[in-house]
Amino acid sequence: MAEEGEIKPLRIGTRGSPLALAQAYETRRRLIENFPELEEDGAIEICVMKTQGDMILDKSLMELGGKGLFTKELDTALLGDEVDICVHSMKDVPTWLPDGTVLPCNLPREDTNDAFITANGEIKTIADLPDHSVIGTASLRRQAQILAQNPTLKCVNFRGNVQTRLRKLDDGVVDATLLAIAGLKRMEMQDCATAVLEWDEMLPAVAQGAIGIQCRSDDERSLKYIDALNHMDTHVCVNCERAFLEALDGNCKTPIAGQARIVDGQITFRGLIAMPDGSVKYETEKTGAIEDAVKIGKEAGEELKAQAGDKFFEMMVEMSPQQVLGQLTK
Repeated sequence: MAEEGEIKPLRIGTRGSPLALAQAYETRRRLIENFPELEEDGAIEICVMKTQGDMILDKSLMELGGKGLFTKELDTALLGDEVDICVHSMKDVPTWLPDGTVLPCNLPREDTNDAFITANGEIKTIADLPDHSVIGTASLRRQAQILAQNPTLKCVNFRGNVQTRLRKLDDGVVDATLLAIAGLKRMEMQDCATAVLEWDEMLPAVAQGAIGIQCRSDDERSLKYIDALNHMDTHVCVNCERAFLEALDGNCKTPIAGQARIVDGQITFRGLIAMPDGSVKYETEKTGAIEDAVKIGKEAGEELKAQAGDKFFEMMVEMSPQQVLGQLTK
């Protein structure tokens, strides 16, 4: 507890992975830039905690339930006044937030694309992979788009932090893997990327490359701090993408991709849903006024729901994780 006249520590909640810590320290740096008084020793505390998604690595995210696996423990700490703010990779954050919390801030977004990493470093695209190559990824979004290009490829569950995945690649467990280039850049590991895939080859996940900062809705002190960090263009694009995801009500068995960009004063959105084996894919693209970003994302989601039809989503709900994984390893 702070003594009279001392600054009450601002407690930052974060996961303990190297990437999560890099994001937490980036938040700390930006806070100090905007509020120099926070540079004093003890003025900011980094509070590390493990989430369910960090602790169970031998199962796919889909088998574990998907939504909230990397945020539930942080939500609990925030609501229990154990931390003041939480720093998240936005693509891990469900479209709903616990009552009593808000997420009003996004830091400037990194490159949103996926990095393609191969064992020999010579194959630069998914199309160049030999038939029956093995690709390690925990993402159904990536798996569906990979198999849509070449159904002979085999996708296997590949979880753990960035360093663990790269070590498995070096050990020959898989022939290639994909990671968000944003994460590699934040850890100054971008040289590990064999190539960076453009949207036409691999449309990224909703909110990929964006960092979000959450706090309690009635915590005026924390709101003051994080409001000063908000990057409005990133915030607008992320809100558009999350509106798309919310409209689809996507479960963890539905491959979904969605990205927005602001170009020449307008927002452009691209979205995609697919079958897990890549055999069926629906896509949309919309452009409109920046102030209509959430509306555009919602309409894009509703359009794809209409294209795919009720049977598509009913099938996704009815399929067990084992059935979905069976499609991806047959």
